[in-house]
Amino acid sequence: MLDGAPVPFEPGQTVLQAALAADRYIPHLCYHPEFRPHGSCKLCTASVGGRLVATCTTPAEAGLVVDSETPQLRDVRRTLVQMLFAEGNHFCPSCEKSGNCQLQAQGSDLGVTTAGFRHLYPDRPIDASHPDAWIDFNRCVLCELCVRASDEVDGKHVFALAGRGLTKHLIVNAPSNRLGDTTFAASDEAMQVCPVGAILPKRVGFAVPIGSRRYDQRPVSAQALDDAPRPAGRSP
Repeated sequence: MLDGAPVPFEPGQTVLQAALAADRYIPHLCYHPEFRPHGSCKLCTASVGGRLVATCTTPAEAGLVVDSETPQLRDVRRTLVQMLFAEGNHFCPSCEKSGNCQLQAQGSDLGVTTAGFRHLYPDRPIDASHPDAWIDFNRCVLCELCVRASDEVDGKHVFALAGRGLTKHLIVNAPSNRLGDTTFAASDEAMQVCPVGAILPKRVGFAVPIGSRRYDQRPVSAQALDDAPRPAGRSP
């Protein structure tokens, strides 16, 4: 049961996967249907049997009672998004990713109008060493989508996370820690999956005008349901 309504599931699905396949939206950021669930952002947190858990890593089982759309959980998600905005340098009006940014879209959906916390203003390097892409480490939200894409799809293992706690950060697999010294290519899946403006292509800035982009047209909840895999015979 999800918010009082029955939701079918298949063996091996998580609670989040079953919900999306049944056209039921649970907010999420680090989850991607092509990769193994990771559970890093906790935005998909819901009450499962009275316990708060990440639904992207919780197996769907018969008899589970899941509450997702409650005022308390919306407050939790709003706080998580505010913390991400405060931790990094996310200045949406000047960011090339504006309108295509999943963090920005989640904030809009949750009614986040201010970070709500003191901005940390990190001073991390910007890596423009690659001929076709650049990395703004100040915007990375540690979702590990680029890590998983590079490992599971591209087979290159270009990205990884290093450090712990406040020192945790994205690195690239080169002695120089420069993207230009790796096998990364603009055609890699890792280039496409960054949900924020951390990994961006060169020479194509603002090719699609702000106002005509993915989340400008339809909210993140609708886009996520469009992208969710569904069993044969079940359409959105």
